[in-house]
Amino acid sequence: MLIDSHAHLEMKEFNPDREDVIERARQAGVSYIVTVGTNLALSRKAVSLARQHENIYATIGVHPHDVARVDSKTFDDLCEIARDPKVVAYGEIGLDFFRNISPREKQIEMFNLQLELAVQLKLPVIIHDRDAHERTLRMVKASGVRRGVFHCFSGDYSMARQCIELGFYISIPGVVTFDNAKTIQDVAQRVPLSSLLLETDAPYLTPAPHRGKRNEPSFIINTAKKVAQIKGLPWEEVADVTARNTMNLFGIEASSNIK
Repeated sequence: MLIDSHAHLEMKEFNPDREDVIERARQAGVSYIVTVGTNLALSRKAVSLARQHENIYATIGVHPHDVARVDSKTFDDLCEIARDPKVVAYGEIGLDFFRNISPREKQIEMFNLQLELAVQLKLPVIIHDRDAHERTLRMVKASGVRRGVFHCFSGDYSMARQCIELGFYISIPGVVTFDNAKTIQDVAQRVPLSSLLLETDAPYLTPAPHRGKRNEPSFIINTAKKVAQIKGLPWEEVADVTARNTMNLFGIEASSNIK
C-alpha cells in the first residue's frame, strides 16, 4: 500500500488534467491521497474533491503565506467545513520565515489561533515550518497539540527527535531523492519507520528522476524507494508502514474497494 500524505490537487496547476492525475496515481498503486487546503477557497475545493473520490481525503486551514488576508469569518467558515467527514486534519498551518510573504508577527498570531482551533475541532495538525524551527517548536509545545505531522520536514535529526517526543510524525518529501539533500537523508535513515510519513507536496518538490516536471501523487513511489534504499529495507515495507502511519494519524479506515 502507498499513500501520498500531502498533495495539493485542488490547486490550479491540476486544472487541465486533474482526473488523469488521480487515475495515474491509482494505476501506480497509490491507495489514498490527502489533499491539503492552504486558504479558505482552496480548503473548500479540497473538501469538494474529496467528496467526489473515495480514495481522497482533505484538510483545511490557512497557510502562513495567506494569513495576512484572513478575518474572523474565515475561521468561522473553516470550522463549518471541518464538520465534513472527509476532513481529516487542520492544516497546513505554521511559520515561513524564509519568504515572509505575510508579516512575521501576523504569522505568529494566526499560527497560535489555528493551533487553538485544531484543539477545539479535535483534529491533528499539519505543520509548515521553513526557517522557523525554534519558534515553531516552542509554539507547538505551548499549544498542547500532541498529534500531527511536520510536513516536508526541513530540520535535522535533533529537531526530528523533539518533534517525535511531542507526538508528531516526520514527513519525508521528494527532496530526499536529491543528491545534495544530506540532512533529510540523515533524518530518513535515523528516524524509526514507525514515525515517518511520505508525501509529494504536489505540484511542488518533484522527486528524481522527474525533476523539472510538475509533481503528482504517482511519483510518491520514487520517494518510497529512496527511503527504502537509505534504510536498507524493501520498498514495499517502507510503503506499507508509512501508509499505515498515515491512516493512523488521520483516522482513515481501509475501504474494501481500495487496495
